[in-house]
Amino acid sequence: MANIWLPPVEYVATLPRATAYACLYFTDTAGRPFQLRATYRAEWQWPGGNMDPGETPWETAVRECHEETGLVFTGEPRLLGTHFVTDRGQEWPANHIGFIFDGGELTDEQIAAVVLDPEEHSEYRLRTLDEWEREMDPGEFSRLAGVDGARRTGVPVYVDTGP
Repeated sequence: MANIWLPPVEYVATLPRATAYACLYFTDTAGRPFQLRATYRAEWQWPGGNMDPGETPWETAVRECHEETGLVFTGEPRLLGTHFVTDRGQEWPANHIGFIFDGGELTDEQIAAVVLDPEEHSEYRLRTLDEWEREMDPGEFSRLAGVDGARRTGVPVYVDTGP
């Protein structure tokens, strides 16, 4: 297309579609990542979900965490990383962009108080990175390892799980 100015509504219609999600990354006090097993897909994930209209990524992460675990997060936003997944056709017909925030460390009392939404998650687990690596798909594990490294170094990570 030539350099022709288009009104924003028309211009945006020419761009790739994208959806967004946001989540909180927690560990226990021993540094073991906390993950939830999805009921609708054989994968482990962090408390979070897709953004609702009018929400910011941070608002989404906090809301979804509460809905999925019962935990009320009151910390400040600290971005650990972003995650990009390319359009997957019928499986997910848009690019999907994730914002992963640091949820900090969960105490034993907080972990014991977790109440899962049984329609979304069947269980939660805390494992060392070595244990998670043996249990997870390599691509999913690389995202976990990257985010865990970002937490330890303070340097945000970009994870691209394109085609």
